[in-house]
Amino acid sequence: MESQKLTGLDQYRLLGRSGLRVSPLCLGTMTFGTEWGWGSDKDESRRVFDTYVDRGGNFIDTANIYTGGTSEEFVGEFASERREQLVIATKYSNNTRRGDPNAGGNHRKNMIQSVESSLRRLKTDYIDLYWVHVWEYRTPVEEVMRALDDLVRAGKILYAAISDAPAWKISQANTIADLRGWTPFIALQCEYSLVERTPERDLIPMATELGITVMPWSPLAGGILTGKYRKPEGNGGDTHKADRGEFLEGKLTEKNYAIAEEVSRLAQEIGRSPSQVALNWMLRKPFSVIPILGARTLKHLEDNLGCLDFVLNEAQMARLDRVSAVDLGFPTTFLMQDQVRTILDGGAEVEGLAAPLAGVL
Repeated sequence: MESQKLTGLDQYRLLGRSGLRVSPLCLGTMTFGTEWGWGSDKDESRRVFDTYVDRGGNFIDTANIYTGGTSEEFVGEFASERREQLVIATKYSNNTRRGDPNAGGNHRKNMIQSVESSLRRLKTDYIDLYWVHVWEYRTPVEEVMRALDDLVRAGKILYAAISDAPAWKISQANTIADLRGWTPFIALQCEYSLVERTPERDLIPMATELGITVMPWSPLAGGILTGKYRKPEGNGGDTHKADRGEFLEGKLTEKNYAIAEEVSRLAQEIGRSPSQVALNWMLRKPFSVIPILGARTLKHLEDNLGCLDFVLNEAQMARLDRVSAVDLGFPTTFLMQDQVRTILDGGAEVEGLAAPLAGVL
């Protein structure tokens, strides 16, 4: 039997170590616009946006490169009549002008020209949350953090966040920001789902320790966890090869098929969709997490929002944890061995694990 409702879009939570109130699910708008060949036209994008906001959602995520700028333009138009009630996030880093080395990267020049362009497309005076989209290893971390802080002081952005970066670099960035009184990162985007749990090795413990909210992209693993892809029978081959795209290359493995099948079985048992089960599993993890929903149609969005209407019990969570478990690797696996714990504690009973690990293990 299912437990009571988990939460609602209008039951807001704080984003990282900030006072910013956001919905428990973020609306991703990479699908807004058809320029990339698989997105939503303007009318459908508007229906998705309005439904999310009308149900209490206030957290919108886009990027300067999404559908060549169309995503930001749509968001700016759709949000115009209720801008102040919305938390709008966008990103910079990826190149927007082919052949120009300064039209991409994390450096100050690209940051400034990108934020000004995003402000124009979004038709707003400020951006609530500004993301470093990808860590590129070339720009000194001090330059990035100081430039972001300058944008906060200028009122162009309110908060800073980071996507697709190693844990050690994020830790370095926030430590420098703390020591120098600069704006820290309050949120982290990374790929995370039942199919991709490797962020539990370093990224999620790091985020827990530093008070950073984890915002998973592709929480349904590109459709794998929706039940869309089935394990081929016999020698028939993969019938979905043509429509799965580059993102799924190498992901339709025996293990991932097994994960998807277990999600589908559990969904059928409790009268839910596989997507709702996969998202509910994520929302129940014991760390600060806000999944990003990338709905291409209103039907997809409405189905995904159903993940808020129930709660997986402990036995159901354990089933999904077992089938999707990953090796946490060194040093975590080593440090959690009974022999090592005995040497550390000298046989004394000591309560719990370190807080960051307790959120994962």
